[in-house]
Amino acid sequence: MPRIQSSTDLRNNYNDISTFCNESNEPVFITKNGRGDLAVMSIALYDQLIHKNELYRLLQEAEADFKAGREMTFEESFQKLRKGLENGTI
Repeated sequence: MPRIQSSTDLRNNYNDISTFCNESNEPVFITKNGRGDLAVMSIALYDQLIHKNELYRLLQEAEADFKAGREMTFEESFQKLRKGLENGTI
């Protein structure tokens, strides 16, 4: 169940909210005048979400390449990777 608190709670109970976010690894949703306004989360959760988003982007890119016929065998891929490492481009 999401934790929802008011902007007043954030101002008055910052340390409690910070502790909750860091210990639970969940966001707290902050309301302003009774409406959703912000999501507050730990840096660790933020980093996790950013990395997950990057992984999804790369998977979508790979899927688009596959659908467009741009694919390689494992051997071709490995050779390309090795060349990049030898040339310093990777």
